[in-house]
Amino acid sequence: MAYFLQQLINGLALGSIYGLIAIGYTMVYGIIGMINFAHGDIFMVSSFIALIAFLALMSAGVTFIPLALVLVLIIAMVLTAVWGWTVERVAYRPLRESFRLAPLITAIGMSIVLQNFIQVAQGARVKPLPPVVTGGYQITEQNGFVVNLSNIQILVVVTTFVLMGVFWLIITRTALGRAQRACEQDRLMAALCGVNVDRTISLTFVLGAALAAVAGLLYLLYYGVIDFFIGFVAGIKAFTAAVLGGIGSLPGAMLGGLVIGLIETFWSAYAPHGPEYKDVAAFSMLALVLIFFPTGLLGRPEVEKV
Repeated sequence: MAYFLQQLINGLALGSIYGLIAIGYTMVYGIIGMINFAHGDIFMVSSFIALIAFLALMSAGVTFIPLALVLVLIIAMVLTAVWGWTVERVAYRPLRESFRLAPLITAIGMSIVLQNFIQVAQGARVKPLPPVVTGGYQITEQNGFVVNLSNIQILVVVTTFVLMGVFWLIITRTALGRAQRACEQDRLMAALCGVNVDRTISLTFVLGAALAAVAGLLYLLYYGVIDFFIGFVAGIKAFTAAVLGGIGSLPGAMLGGLVIGLIETFWSAYAPHGPEYKDVAAFSMLALVLIFFPTGLLGRPEVEKV
């Protein structure tokens, strides 16, 4: 039971990071019906921004960890949001009314561009960060196995669910959220009713990138090592989580992220050769869910407008 509890804690922390990235996918898809395959690499860029900001602050003598975390979070969110806005403005907006495959091809191209840009700028080797958030709590002990809950795991889970609540309020209670929901239903009618569609879509990319920045910082703190390729792997997992939960649904994206994280963790812990086949287990679960729930766990059937 103790081993199970430890894997449950690990799975929730990993799934929370996937869920944060998945929200960016589902927000963009909900409004313009496009899968932003460069979103995972925006997450990767944000982790490098956070790493550089940490090293710069430490060199400047900022050693008070809570202050450093807040400053790094602000820097990462602002700069990553600028990246997200730039990608939408340069790569996606000119092709928004083109044939359906054009934005998809552009998204894959932007993903490759961002990967190679970071590889050239920062090198292909992994970049380590010494532990910043340390310590934790001993939950229980059974037959010599100690269940630990680290402070970084608490930070990851609490931050994720707080941000989930904040973004839910933005979507349901603010003028931007009303504009996003209007664009989701019918962009042409929203424009006729006075909604600035271009600005709404740009702000959606900005918000998604800011969330990816939080996920990038948490990933850096949790694992302590990053490289230029983490965006592809985490992006595919987060996209799977968004589809699993029901793409277009914010709670569905978070639920999908938690499910993928738990499947990976438990499969690695209990299955023979688990770490080698954890991705197979995650994608197999996606296939099974889509067979019985084609719109995902919390997705809504798409209604064709006539």
